[in-house]
Amino acid sequence: MKIANETTKRNKNLEERGEMRIFVIKYLCMNLLYRLGFGISYLLSMLPLRVLYVASDIIYLILYRLMHYRYEVVHRNVMASFPHSSAAEQEAMIRGFYHWLCDYFVETLKMMSMSKRQMQRRMQFIGTEEVNKVIAKGQSAAIYLGHYGQWEWITSLPFWVSNEAQCAQIYHPLENKWFDKMVKHMREKRGAVCISMSESLRKVVEYRQKNIPLVLGYISDQVPFWNNIHHWVDFMHQDTPVLTGTERMIKRLGQAVFYADVRRERRGYYTCEFKLITTTPQTWADFQLTDRYFECLQASIEHDPNLYLWSHNRWKRTREEFNLRYDAQTGRVDLRDLETIMSEKREKESKP
Repeated sequence: MKIANETTKRNKNLEERGEMRIFVIKYLCMNLLYRLGFGISYLLSMLPLRVLYVASDIIYLILYRLMHYRYEVVHRNVMASFPHSSAAEQEAMIRGFYHWLCDYFVETLKMMSMSKRQMQRRMQFIGTEEVNKVIAKGQSAAIYLGHYGQWEWITSLPFWVSNEAQCAQIYHPLENKWFDKMVKHMREKRGAVCISMSESLRKVVEYRQKNIPLVLGYISDQVPFWNNIHHWVDFMHQDTPVLTGTERMIKRLGQAVFYADVRRERRGYYTCEFKLITTTPQTWADFQLTDRYFECLQASIEHDPNLYLWSHNRWKRTREEFNLRYDAQTGRVDLRDLETIMSEKREKESKP
């Protein structure tokens, strides 16, 4: 019996060692692939933008002409957002979007090796003096952004604002931790820091306890999960569920609120104007800040529709489906498959 137990224990130890070896080998391989991928990406980023834009034009032909990448989603979103435009005008917007999307890819790649001088020349900010006034008073600033324009280049903001403040952005970590590591490196290279959504409040409070003002970017036009839907707005002529957590955090922290209005002056050149919304968010009614943000974002999109991320399935959650999932008695949202929910409802209705 004793020998059998020792044999079992020895076999278990061997299995654990084998699993550990496999884990170490996988880790080393992934680390090697990351370094290789990072190195290749960095070398490609050193190409002049005019060369990268040739690559962008080729990628456009592949994505739009050959693959029709997410074309149905893009077409549906553009049609619903610009119902009064002709079919030819809508198709022109779609083509413009695919051209911009491919430019966005190569411009983001170029970030890896762009110098401070290059970045300041190609991404210019207007209204930073208002942000600096807020910082000088010891107040943090919240910057509302959308998936519009070249939002990755906005991470160069530390070149333009007071050194007294720490620039940061709330972000959702990518599932692939190695790719996430690369993206995070690019975003933090110029002095900004990435704060994951899950620990955002804790990190922001830490900065406040250290008396360090934050200039904090929030990209807030994502689709909320069913159980996080608390408010709807009329956005781009569509009934739209929106995130309200940004507004709650801003009010809790007493941050001054700005909207980042991005413009593309020409290919590879952008401006970002900070428009002050309020320095006293606590005085605004519930959801008023959120409504104002989406009004600003819609104005930006209507100015140049090509620069919005139309390939994102922004309007996939409808009020009709939400009402089917929402239980008014419990105040809870049923997250199960919709077919299961509908089947149960039909069974209840069929009972005498």
